[in-house]
Amino acid sequence: MTGRTEGKKKNILNYLGPALITSALVLGPGSVTLSSKIGAIYGSQLVWALVLAVILMMVYTEMSTRIGIAAKSTFIEVMKKKWGIFAGALIGIGAFLVTASFQAGNAIGVGIAVSTVTSMNSTIWIVAFTLISIGLLFAKQFYNILEKMMLVLVVIMLLAFLITVILVQPSLADIFKGFIPIIPKDSIGLIIALFATSFSVVGALYQSYLVKEKGWTISDAGSGKKESFLGIFLLGFISFLIMITAATILKPQGLIVNDASEMGLALEPLFGSWSTFVFMLGLFGASFSSLMGNATIGGALLADGLGIGNNLANMKVKLFIILVMLFGSAIGIIFGSAPLNLIIFAQAVTILVVPFIAIAILVVANDESVMGELRNKWLSNILGVIGLLVLIYLAFNNIKNIFFS
Repeated sequence: MTGRTEGKKKNILNYLGPALITSALVLGPGSVTLSSKIGAIYGSQLVWALVLAVILMMVYTEMSTRIGIAAKSTFIEVMKKKWGIFAGALIGIGAFLVTASFQAGNAIGVGIAVSTVTSMNSTIWIVAFTLISIGLLFAKQFYNILEKMMLVLVVIMLLAFLITVILVQPSLADIFKGFIPIIPKDSIGLIIALFATSFSVVGALYQSYLVKEKGWTISDAGSGKKESFLGIFLLGFISFLIMITAATILKPQGLIVNDASEMGLALEPLFGSWSTFVFMLGLFGASFSSLMGNATIGGALLADGLGIGNNLANMKVKLFIILVMLFGSAIGIIFGSAPLNLIIFAQAVTILVVPFIAIAILVVANDESVMGELRNKWLSNILGVIGLLVLIYLAFNNIKNIFFS
């Protein structure tokens, strides 16, 4: 294991890492586009939905943090012992299929962000940054590099989108109104999509693996909890900044974005070309962090599910991670966007796997033989069940859209 924390007392900055990686990989170009679209159509009316999704993501990420600290083996290995080899393989294969299916969007996001600024073909940049990602994967102490890189990319995203919000000067009164739960007409589809992108149980699950890579022990549990909340808060705050920017700039003009680059270009007439550059810098941070992080999740969990290994230093694990990267980049280059059949396939896998993973996390987090003194308290269970019900609703909605629409 790498990066073990030592010393009697640590500042919270010493613990930034696992949840920061989780938040960076969850906040991808799809999240940027969706937040922009919601803000453009409904202004700040759906801020409350983002807040709820982030709270549920915090709950499952914090549970996963405690599992990673308390369990003597990885989450999938624990599940194999509890429910059999099939259960562990299902989680690993399901996570791989979900991440591979959505990887194309991350590759395309990187290409769009850089090509918009450089006016060069996006395919060049997709290939370039895929090769850079593969190269980083073979660097010594990959986890430490991943952690530092995600910190830099999150700071880039935060500053880029914060500067954008300062430029557009949103109405504080409108923002505060957005915390009052209402469901505007025809908004349910976007609310569901917002929960699907901001409340990623697969991402939360991988937190337990990152904690083990970090080398945390039970003495780190308290600070790990704070780090979980802070990391996921940043995920929500950046999405919030994007939503508010779109509400202030796009909604009054009646403009609706179909991809994140359109949001950046919409700023240019008002604030000049440099504002587009700033927004694209944020989009690049979101895309490249997800390009690396999403592939790491899919490859590592598949390897563990198949009993091959789980440590990021393991060559076989690296090969699975590369497989996710190459798949996403190839789809992005060939089709220019994720094909409809691929999206439907990803939704179908999600219907089965995601609620199952949520149930598994809740079961393990309540197992005293695994968790000891770190097992769930009543509040975690209540919020965890609410999160599970949300996921089941999302699953039924996907079933309806796929088979009955």
